[in-house]
Amino acid sequence: MVISIQSQVVLGHVGNSAALFPMQAAGLEVAAIPTVIFSNTPDYPTLRGRALPGDFFADLLRGAEERELPRRARFVLSGYIGSVEVAELTADFIARAKAANPGLVYLCDPVLGDAGPGLYVPEAIADVMRDRLLPLADIATPNPFELGWLTGTPIRTAADLHRAAAALRMAPGARLIATGCALEDTAPGVIESVILGPDGLSRHPVRHLPIALPGTGDLFTGIVTAGLGRGLDLPRAVELAQDLTARALAHARELGAREVMLTDPAFREDLLRLGQERAPA
Repeated sequence: MVISIQSQVVLGHVGNSAALFPMQAAGLEVAAIPTVIFSNTPDYPTLRGRALPGDFFADLLRGAEERELPRRARFVLSGYIGSVEVAELTADFIARAKAANPGLVYLCDPVLGDAGPGLYVPEAIADVMRDRLLPLADIATPNPFELGWLTGTPIRTAADLHRAAAALRMAPGARLIATGCALEDTAPGVIESVILGPDGLSRHPVRHLPIALPGTGDLFTGIVTAGLGRGLDLPRAVELAQDLTARALAHARELGAREVMLTDPAFREDLLRLGQERAPA
């Protein structure tokens, strides 16, 4: 089981509305807990909905604990968080979950911003991410902007990544996946996911598609979790996520869509095949 704590939208594919499908298609049971519920992503002319009130969100977490979901889960995943109170409650919940289930793997996607828009959450939320959530994480998936903001280290080289990883204060043995990297020595026309952990650094290049769509990182992290849940090691899960995310982006471009699309038949078949080929989670 995966407990997935992130945003939800009525229209489009971001947050849980992007990440649930690949995990479920790969055969994982997913318990989705929304942090915000919006009508759509913020790039439309209007945006309806709001962050969940703290008491409502806390009640959902309490219900999850009453059903013993933290004890049953193998993974807990967090993404976009829309208020400081919800961020603090999420950190408290994950700390309790890991205490109750020491084998639980926490994957933190610190959804804070990107190179174009900059920081798109209040700094107080980013502070909770840095000071409380990332120190609990077993795996984290920041992009270079997020990693630079969190650590004060601009990301230009592999050495910068090493310095930033050390500055994050993640737990011993935790692994960092720096996503969407274009380092000084990255080949032209390529972006990389770079994994740093106890075994050192590994670089995973993929063709750079000149497309920037909401939900890309959420989909990537969902597929990484799906791969891990079906028995892939982290490098293979990252490469699978790169391949399938690129396919979803290309399909969105063909359709002229404003978010990543999950309807490409080959994309869906590969996720179903992943569930069939691996032992059940």
